[in-house]
Amino acid sequence: MDRTDPRSPEARRSFEELVAEGAAVPTEGWDFSWFEGRAGEQRPSWGYARSAAGRLARATAALDIQTGGGEVLDFALGAAAPARPALIAATEGRPPNVARATALLRPRGAVVVSASDDAPLPFADGAFDLVLSRHPVRPHWDEIARVLGPGGTYFAQHVGPASVFELVEYFLGPQPERSRRARHPDRERADAERAGLRIVDLRAERLRMEFHDIAAVVHFLRKVVWLVPGFTVEAYEPRLRALHERIEAEGPFVAHSTRHLFDARRPDR
Repeated sequence: MDRTDPRSPEARRSFEELVAEGAAVPTEGWDFSWFEGRAGEQRPSWGYARSAAGRLARATAALDIQTGGGEVLDFALGAAAPARPALIAATEGRPPNVARATALLRPRGAVVVSASDDAPLPFADGAFDLVLSRHPVRPHWDEIARVLGPGGTYFAQHVGPASVFELVEYFLGPQPERSRRARHPDRERADAERAGLRIVDLRAERLRMEFHDIAAVVHFLRKVVWLVPGFTVEAYEPRLRALHERIEAEGPFVAHSTRHLFDARRPDR
């Protein structure tokens, strides 16, 4: 369905209306199509989902860690068809996402396993020749290395350091340096190598984001819950109202995401 551009004068609505809309949108899964026309983000140059599809077309047993609602894996499997692994599994820790991912991925022949993000992976040693993950909360390198067979590959897109911190610091104030450097690719490289993986490729990019109305900000913070922990409209109403007025007067709120691509391999021996 076409959506009226929320930036046009005829589409302008009150702060209360926009906040109510952003607070009502379901947050399950990683489908970001609702943001079309009201928020946007540059995409990394490497095209993770399509690159993952190429890997899936050559794999025999694949695992997608923290699959969310299964949307990225579903796209990659569709793009890889008719070639696809004989065994396809995915893990997810949030119950609403597990149900969503199961409904989406079962027709693709994938099994979705409910597993906490911090728990050991519920699979045998060396069970997979390909492990995927898009935006894991935290990569558990020992477990990734354990479930990969000799010569197996970990191919993933991670969130990088200080991602969307313009928005984080708008609500929470200046963050300590240790928070700004969390998820740094150099540190993750060292952790992966300590787990026995060899880094084949590691690339990082900083990407522009724009929020065109306060509804998009509210929905984004409800969906990406670790950015402003405990976020609610009521708790942050004054800051939300001030940001709404700023967007109305000056245009979109600009932030920057950081992403890095991991291509790691478990040695043959």
